[in-house]
Amino acid sequence: MKILLAVDGSSYTKKMLAYLAAHEMFSPKNEYTAFTAQLMLPSQARAALGKELVAKYYEDEGQRIMNPVHKFLERQGVKAKGVWKTGNAGELIAKLAEAEKFDLVVMGSHGRGALANLVVGSVATKVLASCTVPVLIVR
Repeated sequence: MKILLAVDGSSYTKKMLAYLAAHEMFSPKNEYTAFTAQLMLPSQARAALGKELVAKYYEDEGQRIMNPVHKFLERQGVKAKGVWKTGNAGELIAKLAEAEKFDLVVMGSHGRGALANLVVGSVATKVLASCTVPVLIVR
């Protein structure tokens, strides 16, 4: 099974990983990709900082989120590919899931975004609305 793990470094990412580790679905036999999306810096900030510094910022943020995820997965005997992009997280998750033909998307119900819906977070809502791949949301 090819599984996309949508991560953002929040406590819900940790809950999602703990949930997976406790279930049979979580197996080294599956193929995993951990994905995170960074919000784009405002255009004025990007222009003032320059292309190289902005790229370094995005890379550092991606690594900051991915490193603990990869360490956790390695302790479970699982290797995962890591991918990060900049843009709207919900749209990027749905597009990646479909383009790479994942069998399942797993994500936490809420993330670290400033605005959160009461029942399910805004990114999870966007993924559910636009993704044709099955989505498992861990609360």
